[in-house]
Amino acid sequence: MEDEQSFSDICGGRLALQRRYYSPSCREFCLSCPRLSLRSLTAVTCSVWLAAYGLFTLCENSMVLSAAIFITLVGLLGYLHFVKIDQETLLIIDSLGIQMTSSYASGKESTTFIEMSKVKDIVINEAIYMQKVIYYLCILLKDPVEPQGVSQVVPVFQVSTEPLPFPQCNPPPVLSAFPPRLFFSRGGNLCGQSM
Repeated sequence: MEDEQSFSDICGGRLALQRRYYSPSCREFCLSCPRLSLRSLTAVTCSVWLAAYGLFTLCENSMVLSAAIFITLVGLLGYLHFVKIDQETLLIIDSLGIQMTSSYASGKESTTFIEMSKVKDIVINEAIYMQKVIYYLCILLKDPVEPQGVSQVVPVFQVSTEPLPFPQCNPPPVLSAFPPRLFFSRGGNLCGQSM
């Protein structure tokens, strides 16, 4: 079974969430964002090169143009390879674990697997971004030394955060698309309300 919903990210960009249910114990959530537009890429490149050409006319040093071209190309490659995520996938197999895959604009894929025995809980965390409160899904990992402690907080979808007004306690729609038992498998609560 598969269904798809559309949402917006924190900057107003469009996100598509696909849910696939392979079996009752195996689910996959795939969050896709739009690819890098050629228009924005051209605008940024032209503005950097025009600024470099303006500096070149003032100081008449050709190193300025060479440096601008080099910095633009290296910056673009770094952005495409390390920052711009096109698709994030979360594969949950109840008895085995959670696999998170991020596909970058350059084609690079980063996969992380977390064994279910290391997962303490899956919760909706909140953070302050600019002047808004945003909610994001994260995995709490058990501390091997102290059983009641948390060793690490792993954010799940890095491009999915969505702003909400400060006093509101409801999770954003992109997080509401997940079944509640996925978040509160051990009787947690959200905003003081028991699930």
